[in-house]
Amino acid sequence: MMTNLFSVFDPTSTLMSLPLNWLSTFLGILFIPMLYWAMPSRWSLFWSMVTETLHKEFKTLLGSANPGSTIIFVALFSLIVFNNFLGLLPYIFTSTSHLIMTLSLALPLWLAFMMFGWINHTQHMFAHLVPQGTPAALMPFMVLIETISNVIRPGTLAVRLAANMIAGHLLLTLMGSTGPSLSSTLAVILVLSQILLLILEAAVAVIQSYVFAVLSTLYASEVV
Repeated sequence: MMTNLFSVFDPTSTLMSLPLNWLSTFLGILFIPMLYWAMPSRWSLFWSMVTETLHKEFKTLLGSANPGSTIIFVALFSLIVFNNFLGLLPYIFTSTSHLIMTLSLALPLWLAFMMFGWINHTQHMFAHLVPQGTPAALMPFMVLIETISNVIRPGTLAVRLAANMIAGHLLLTLMGSTGPSLSSTLAVILVLSQILLLILEAAVAVIQSYVFAVLSTLYASEVV
């Protein structure tokens, strides 16, 4: 029984002090063998089309000089979208609703981009702190603003994804908890409302995965 509304996000299932809920992060791997059948299924054809479309878009953002760099961002999108979708199923832990998961994805990527940029393209990184055409009097303020906006990037990436996942799950839980006390007519309306909300959550799961991957690609394109 839930002690509070946020109990649905607690990784409570353990085995020998190991949190089993976090293993749901790797459930997406179970879908990979479906791509290796001799006759491709509709699912494999659909996913191949999605990854190819993402590859073309990320290649446009990164430029033709780094065509292979899109692999990491397509894989990042795949990991997040699998976890977001699986979290919509009953009794499956949503790892992307926790900051420890989202920050583990965003922070190492951002640190790698910053280290690569400052070590290999130092002059370009300094020039990026002051937009072209900035008056001399405003340059110190612009450097400060650009530095702050750059530092908070991994935090905004992580919080955006986790907050969107938490909000939808909380609303579904809150609506579902009122079901036993409703009449038959209101219960039918509640079920229809939850179905519509679940469809909306599925759309949010895809959109947030896409936003996370695209913004990471844009951050990488600035230092290349």
